[in-house]
Amino acid sequence: MSQSAPSTSVRHSVVVEAPIDTAFKVFTEDFGRFKPPEHNMLGVDIAETIFEPRAGGSLYDRGVDGSECRWGRVLAYEPPHRVVVSWDISPTWQIETDLDKTSEFEVRFTVETPGRTKVELEHRYLDRHGEGWEGVRAGVDGDQGWPLYLGRFAGLLKVEAD
Repeated sequence: MSQSAPSTSVRHSVVVEAPIDTAFKVFTEDFGRFKPPEHNMLGVDIAETIFEPRAGGSLYDRGVDGSECRWGRVLAYEPPHRVVVSWDISPTWQIETDLDKTSEFEVRFTVETPGRTKVELEHRYLDRHGEGWEGVRAGVDGDQGWPLYLGRFAGLLKVEAD
């Protein structure tokens, strides 16, 4: 009997009641409004999360004391259809400085109707993190990972629509 290797990617999706342009804009410009504040590698509270809207930009947290934690690099920025960001966080939940040991997440936005958008997220190449990568996979796939982020994102759009 053989065991299959664990998948090196995770996929989650959500359908939001918003036009594609709005969904993309909220995901990128308001990332800090749905990112849980307790997901923090700074030694102080997060004042804001910044998503720089361009390929070559960064995704980072700025602390209340002005300190910064850059934990992602924007690899592709194609509004309103697609964004790809590196995951520069190690299996010990610290910043990974070896770029060969980082994964990435891609978010695709697809029109279902003029006021409804499907948002599909794939976090891939998790095995690049090396030893302990399965813990990263479990973390981003679990109820405090991407499902939480996408649920809060969808809730944010619902509130804005009300």
